[in-house]
Amino acid sequence: MFARLMPREGRFFESFDAVAIKAVEASRELAALMSDINQLPSRLRRIEAVEKEADTLTHATLEMLHKTFITPIDREDIHALALRLDDILDVSEAAALTVYEYDIQKLTPEAKELADLCVQATERVRDAVALISNMENAKRILELCKEIGSIEDETDVVMRGAMARLFREEPEVRQVMKMRTVYERLEDMADRCYIVATILEGIVFENA
Repeated sequence: MFARLMPREGRFFESFDAVAIKAVEASRELAALMSDINQLPSRLRRIEAVEKEADTLTHATLEMLHKTFITPIDREDIHALALRLDDILDVSEAAALTVYEYDIQKLTPEAKELADLCVQATERVRDAVALISNMENAKRILELCKEIGSIEDETDVVMRGAMARLFREEPEVRQVMKMRTVYERLEDMADRCYIVATILEGIVFENA
């Protein structure tokens, strides 16, 4: 009787898609900010708005999970994927806020390069998430996850070069610390995309 009263399957995949799309939007806003710091006020407002929209979607997904008796994939996978997708947006907001709160007046080419890599990673996250509802897409999902891993590796390389150049060429200690934090936020954003990729791989291996 209890099973009949509870929903058997929620609209989880649609929710994942929506949050992944928000992640791409936030990453593109962040890359635009890193390209032109004069756009900070408008870009930051948009990133904050998108992050709040994603939070709402994530909370709705978790609420739906608690109310759904039979889910299309493992409940733990749904919970993990919902939270880790939201993490990407949280870190994008943190990166933009760092520029604002630290009163950074000049950004480096490496910051833009890292932000562009984050855009690439979120776009592949979006593409992989859009396919996860159908395990006939397993091969392509795994390919996209591998690409996300390669992008994350590339951010590590760029990060090391950026830090080396920063310590060699930037004479102002405060600016070094400020940019180091920006770089770390951007690297973290790519890391969060990779974490999502590992969850997606797990879902494929369990269900394909």
